[in-house]
Amino acid sequence: MKKLLFTVLVAVVFPALAQHQTPPGVDPNQFKPLPDRKDVVSWKLLSQVELIKQKDRYVPQFAKDVAALDQKEVKVQGFMMPLQVGDKQSHFVLTAMPQSCAFCLPGGPESMVEVKTKAPVKYTFEPLVLTGKMAILKDDPTGVFYRLTDAIPSK
Repeated sequence: MKKLLFTVLVAVVFPALAQHQTPPGVDPNQFKPLPDRKDVVSWKLLSQVELIKQKDRYVPQFAKDVAALDQKEVKVQGFMMPLQVGDKQSHFVLTAMPQSCAFCLPGGPESMVEVKTKAPVKYTFEPLVLTGKMAILKDDPTGVFYRLTDAIPSK
């Protein structure tokens, strides 16, 4: 089952990334990565992960600095990708880049953090900064690498 979920995730994400182009009439600068902040875990750091083949599956191998974030309280910034219908969200994905298509993921699992908040957060297209407890997931059945729990909005 885990292998199937990972295969589906890869099958959906990689073709979408290969075909991504900025839509006509849209400023390509709006899709630039967020600027790094010293008080926020950077997406560049979170991207320091490799997929290593173990027997019949691939598992993430995280850089030492990334692994050190496990179970630590951290700040992350990104764009909200809702998982539920409604103007307030308590379970969503935070991404490094804004969504450019309602049916496309804006990156691979290294550029997303699953978020569970203490209280619902108003949906926004603007970048969001959250503080919460980071979990580095080495074997999540959904293919997620990072999860932030008990998250609250931050500045």
